[in-house]
Amino acid sequence: MRSAFVAALAVLPLVVSCSSEPKQLTVEIVATHPGDPTAFTQGLEVSRSNPQELLVGTGWYGESRILRRTVDGRELASQPLLPQEFGEGITQHGDEVWQLTWQNGTAYRRHSHTFEVTDQATFDGEGWGLCSFDDALIMSDGTSSLRVLAPETFAEKERVDTGVDKLNELECVGDAIYANRFLTTDIYKFDRKGHVTAIIDASGLPNNAAPDSNNVLNGIAHIPGTDRFYLTGKRWPDIYEVRFVEKN
Repeated sequence: MRSAFVAALAVLPLVVSCSSEPKQLTVEIVATHPGDPTAFTQGLEVSRSNPQELLVGTGWYGESRILRRTVDGRELASQPLLPQEFGEGITQHGDEVWQLTWQNGTAYRRHSHTFEVTDQATFDGEGWGLCSFDDALIMSDGTSSLRVLAPETFAEKERVDTGVDKLNELECVGDAIYANRFLTTDIYKFDRKGHVTAIIDASGLPNNAAPDSNNVLNGIAHIPGTDRFYLTGKRWPDIYEVRFVEKN
């Protein structure tokens, strides 16, 4: 889900039960890079072919697209969705990129460089976030479930319940899954069985977007070979390069 006007209830504090207490982390800002105050960011990844480039999926009807840009803000390529489609999460797998739609039940497979559509698949329910392991795609749908999908066909293999609702944008790193929780500044780290291993408090990131309840934190991209991540939000003019560190 991508806009606050569809949220019927305020997000309440969440108590998570798990076999061991999750680590309590916060963000340490290393650098600030230009974002895009017009982009309703839904997915963010570092390009696997060039670590100085980012892939971005955006939403909103009539504005949804997928694009490639440099870290310093220069746009290199872009492909729009149909006007009636609301773009959602994106993820790279091999030489291709999967892109979700919110309520159309369609996922597009695209060439990773040109973004031309090479295939498409259908799914039930809503599409929110997406990330990729070598052997599976992981998809969120706004609930506490994470769907495990076959990367070649998008067929659902299983669902893992995390006990944390409103899971949104995702990033797969090693054997971990990072997830924004919609309408909060919390990022949850899960293992592949859905257990919470860490909760990252990102409330220290300045939100310099125009005042709008929709313009919330949404965008996680790991920088390969480092302990750093890029974090941003919907219509945020900034992308923050951060480390996740223990709270004092």
